[in-house]
Amino acid sequence: MKLYFSPAACSLSPRIVLMEAGLPFTAEKVDIKSKKTASGADYFGINSKGAVPALELDDGQVLTEGAAIVQYLADLKPDSGLAPRNGTLERYRLMEILNYLASEVHKGFSPLFHSATAPEARKNAVDNLAKKFDWLSAKLADGKFLLGDTFTVADAYLFTLLRWTALVHIDLTQWPVLAAYVARVHERPKVQEALHAEGLK
Repeated sequence: MKLYFSPAACSLSPRIVLMEAGLPFTAEKVDIKSKKTASGADYFGINSKGAVPALELDDGQVLTEGAAIVQYLADLKPDSGLAPRNGTLERYRLMEILNYLASEVHKGFSPLFHSATAPEARKNAVDNLAKKFDWLSAKLADGKFLLGDTFTVADAYLFTLLRWTALVHIDLTQWPVLAAYVARVHERPKVQEALHAEGLK
């Protein structure tokens, strides 16, 4: 398998999952602005959406969208515990939180990454994210991870998103539960390896 990524982008999440699962893979960097891969390929020819991550499977098929990719990877190693078994209510709980992270938290950061965003719109985006962080703090108040005491693919995703707070100048210490969560996930050996691989340590 080959993971197409951009350092510190949401493609960090499937890289963490690949490493946690012990799955063999290669990785190729994508320049998001030029839509070119490190080898010079037109990235639109690999993923017509132009976004990372994309996962090229061994048969040449390409899977996109981070929430789908991480579940696929977890299902390749079901004994890893990275996702509850298919068909269980717990699996739907995982899908529930992945959808929330993708549609509410991930997209909530988007205005903050554009220099053309007006100050009022930027403030609205920060205020909106603060509400999401309040909810996540309550969700994590009684457990180590999003689904309890077991690290899952959802935690790889949330960890990746919360790292962005430093990039957009949001002080995560306003949410001590989330700050402690990020520190806890950061110390996982495979997370450390993933960060090092992307030059983020």
